[in-house]
Amino acid sequence: MKKIILLLALLTLSVAVLAGCKAKDDNSGKNDATENNETVNNEDTANKNETPGQDKTNGKIVVGASTTPHAEILEQTKEILANAGYELQIVEYSDYVQPNLALDYGDLDANYFQHQPYLDQFNEENGTNIVSVANIHYEPFGIYAGKTATVEELEEGAQIAVPNDTTNEARALMLLEAQGLITLAEGAGLNATIIDIEENPKNLQFIEIEAAQLTHSLQDVDMAVINGNYAIQDGLSPTDAIAIEDKESIGAETFGNVLAVKAGDEEREDIKALVDALMSDDIKQFINDTYKGAVVPQF
Repeated sequence: MKKIILLLALLTLSVAVLAGCKAKDDNSGKNDATENNETVNNEDTANKNETPGQDKTNGKIVVGASTTPHAEILEQTKEILANAGYELQIVEYSDYVQPNLALDYGDLDANYFQHQPYLDQFNEENGTNIVSVANIHYEPFGIYAGKTATVEELEEGAQIAVPNDTTNEARALMLLEAQGLITLAEGAGLNATIIDIEENPKNLQFIEIEAAQLTHSLQDVDMAVINGNYAIQDGLSPTDAIAIEDKESIGAETFGNVLAVKAGDEEREDIKALVDALMSDDIKQFINDTYKGAVVPQF
């Protein structure tokens, strides 16, 4: 009888020990699973917090550009960049605001569509920190005929269309001043608007229009002062212009179109490769052969 009781006691003790070991193993498994889940979650968080366009290792460069001539010029750099180990993706925009916002947000690595005064103004007004890394080309402004064919034929009160944004309007007015049509207030310079016109012998009427719409306004006005890129885009060329900016003008010196990036990205190797491609002899020849003076390289 004593032997039976002792045997039952030993069996009970064994069951208790085995149950304890199983519980420990179960808890150990739960702890391992928890640690694994934390690792996955941390990796997911890290992926979500990555900023598009930053510290890229996939060899792709995403650049925003206006269609003409910027995207066309960029297209010619694809082979050059491919030889350097990079794939270029071009995102085209039809306005002057979204490509800067997209660059600031991180959707783009760079953009190519604007001149420095516009970039400075955009940064000031929007609190962005976008910088130029290269001055690529400038597009001469031109005065194009609408209802009136020559400056001499302009009648009293004739209508002249000009861009409605500050930097481009000033440039247009300086070109009109160079033709003797108006005189601007001393010191107005690159901030000039129509209220800075001091002398206007023919009482010309100035119609402020969005730059992209100027070519479409020609049939309704006597003349229009048109941005080079929009003139090209709608089939106009410098040979069609009544007058065009001189290459030594303030406009040419000031309004070169730049390749821009977020501040801090200037030394990225892919950005340097893009600058080298855009400022290569092949691209200079392409610009000169294709645009015949409507786009002028500045390198």
